[in-house]
Amino acid sequence: MAVKKTELYRSLWAGCDKLRGGMDASQYKDYILTLLFVKYVSDRFKDEIYGDIKIPKGGGFDDMVSLIGDKNIGEKMDKVIAKLAEANKLRGVIDNAHFNDETKMGKGQEMVDKLSGLIAVFRRPELDFKNNRAGNDDIIGDAYEYLMRNFATESGKSKGQFYTPAEVSRILAQVTGIDQAANRNITVYDPACGSGSLLIRAADEAPFRVAIYGQEKDIATAGLAKMNFVLHNKAEGDVAGNHSTFSAPQYFEDGDDKTTLRQFDFIVANPPFSMKNWTDGFVDYGRFDGYGARPPEKNGDYAWLLHILKSLKRKGKAAVILPHGVLFRGNAEATIRQNIIDRGYIKGIIGLPANLFYGTGIPACIIVIDKEDSERRKGIFMIDASRDFIKDGNKNRLRERDIYKIVATFREQITEEKYSRFVPIAEIRGKNDYNLNIPRYIDSSGSEDPHSIEAHLHGGIPAYDVDGMKKYWDVFGNLKGALFAPLREGFYQCAVSKDEARHAVYSDAEFSRYADKIDNGFDKWKKQVNSALCSINSSTKPKYLISDLANAILKAYQRITLIDKYDVYEVLLAYWRDVMADDVFIIMQDGYKAAKEWENIVEITESGKNKGKEKNTGWEGKLIPRAVITEEYFHDEQQAIDEIAALAAQKQIELDETIENAEDGSVINDVLKDSGGLDLGALKARLKDESLAGEDRAALENLLEKKTSAAEHKKTLDELKKILEQKVKAQYGALKNDAILELLVNRKWYHAIYQGIDALYTVISHTIANRVTELAARYDEPLPVIAERAAAYEIKVRSHLEKMGFTW
Repeated sequence: MAVKKTELYRSLWAGCDKLRGGMDASQYKDYILTLLFVKYVSDRFKDEIYGDIKIPKGGGFDDMVSLIGDKNIGEKMDKVIAKLAEANKLRGVIDNAHFNDETKMGKGQEMVDKLSGLIAVFRRPELDFKNNRAGNDDIIGDAYEYLMRNFATESGKSKGQFYTPAEVSRILAQVTGIDQAANRNITVYDPACGSGSLLIRAADEAPFRVAIYGQEKDIATAGLAKMNFVLHNKAEGDVAGNHSTFSAPQYFEDGDDKTTLRQFDFIVANPPFSMKNWTDGFVDYGRFDGYGARPPEKNGDYAWLLHILKSLKRKGKAAVILPHGVLFRGNAEATIRQNIIDRGYIKGIIGLPANLFYGTGIPACIIVIDKEDSERRKGIFMIDASRDFIKDGNKNRLRERDIYKIVATFREQITEEKYSRFVPIAEIRGKNDYNLNIPRYIDSSGSEDPHSIEAHLHGGIPAYDVDGMKKYWDVFGNLKGALFAPLREGFYQCAVSKDEARHAVYSDAEFSRYADKIDNGFDKWKKQVNSALCSINSSTKPKYLISDLANAILKAYQRITLIDKYDVYEVLLAYWRDVMADDVFIIMQDGYKAAKEWENIVEITESGKNKGKEKNTGWEGKLIPRAVITEEYFHDEQQAIDEIAALAAQKQIELDETIENAEDGSVINDVLKDSGGLDLGALKARLKDESLAGEDRAALENLLEKKTSAAEHKKTLDELKKILEQKVKAQYGALKNDAILELLVNRKWYHAIYQGIDALYTVISHTIANRVTELAARYDEPLPVIAERAAAYEIKVRSHLEKMGFTW
């Protein structure tokens, strides 16, 4: 049975809950990721003779399961992992987390309970990797990335440097051009590989399998990288751990007795920023020869960059993340920068938003290196993407649209005002003295919105403000005249009131006709992709499917100017990430017939005595939402329920108001609980009292009548809901193939995506109306009117003061 990625992630995070408290995320990540590795390879390779990983006797996850409740569980788990490591030459790689550590796992029964619970989490059905992997889909690799991102978030600034955000990794991999490689023997290298995510992304971009090499000083992090390789089906990837790239580089050319650093075809890197101890034990290997200076002893940024250049083949290409300071700092770094520029090695510079990375909040840039034809390079292509991001907790994050725009702009060398341009070397060398600071070449600051002194003095709206909305007037030719009327030369006045502006936009005929273009673009996209979405099977490659869908939607909206095609792209990719990718994965494994199923919604209790335990909070269709089934097949029944629900709500409101409006001393207060709610037993008992008469009896009888009516309506409502729920569940099983495709593809997928795109068009009307309202309010009252009103107020104040006996 297929498992949704969201369910897999939830279970893995539940495993983290078992370890929280005894250690921080930077420590317990090693335990969770080690167990994930053991579980995955055990499920995948247990019965394979020639698998990537050998599962020895006593060295698999089943052996861990047998230890649940064992008083020596920690010690024996370490032995299981040791056997697995020994059989696969992974000592010092997967055995760095010690489960028998009492300082982290607790002593005695605490350790037994904690580790037994942790193993139990990994026994859940959604973590069974024997049968729930479709083709080459990286569900387990994605799960690993999910954990790494969350561990980095929880670890904080000082301990999150092992992880490069996946969005940035994708950019680095794509701007190197590795997807265009023709030589099947190419190599990819990362001299500060961390958990290996950059190497994996680069290898995924290549059109064929490539050899990957990484060096990582921290041995535990090197172990994470090796496990990451295996989980991403790249077990042959090489990681040199426990060695500094500067004092003990591990890759050398063959046959030269380790005197010449090995050179690679592609390099991707996100080294530690401004490393202060890079010179400790440093061995030169000619890394700085020919650049006119040695990098500063207390800052290793250029040491990394020169190591990368030394490790790159004659036609090699690289992308490296460095702090913005490398673009403009002086002294030795200025000399090195000048020599690198004069050699033509820098193909591009991409400025990124601040606060993207877990190890630092400072802004960074991507330096794109290309040695091929470097002697003929005439300039550097620059992009300022520093303003394109969204907030994600306490960090910033690149959206799918931001990633695509950066990559497409760089590859196609697209010039866009305030965003990108090709900068000639002559401009860099002469006018700017080799300073590469991006703001010198691209002014990405927002445009000013100046006030007009004349308009404030004499009224009217400046023509330059109205003409500043030219992109809208070019499309909606009559709208300008509907919203503004000439006042005098150089000034307009509003033709509608502020409150009528939005209605005027919506009612404009050209605005409505332009909406048809949005619809036509969507219909064009649907026709192009419908066949693919209706024929998903086990051989479907999700990576290529979403790429085809995205490219098609970009093309469909290419010429619809008022809507940014990158925003449309974001709508699709966000829906893919949140919903559609899971759906496709399920169909790949179980077929479209999975749409005939429904499943319980299980959540983890977050507090109270049942904290950590699962609870059933409802149910939902596995692929098709129950709301879609209800709307299609049981519209009348749902409408009746809605009507009864409204009546039930009204009856409850009447009851609540009767109680709330009871005056002090009212008999109603005698039949209320301490909490203020009605005590039905007390009410009925009081009504049996024959001495109760007059207004008091009438008040309680009215109260009972309202309570009874509210209860009857609620009972009817619950019964109708239950009957409808049974009908909907039965309808799932009765769905035919044509109905499944209609409900899933059209009513779920297309509907949700269209709603997102339509919202973009709605924003246009809001933008126009808001600007009109803003300008109207800004110049609503010119200075003479304000002065006249102020004078009137002054007269009133003087009058009041005089009446009070004061003079002013």
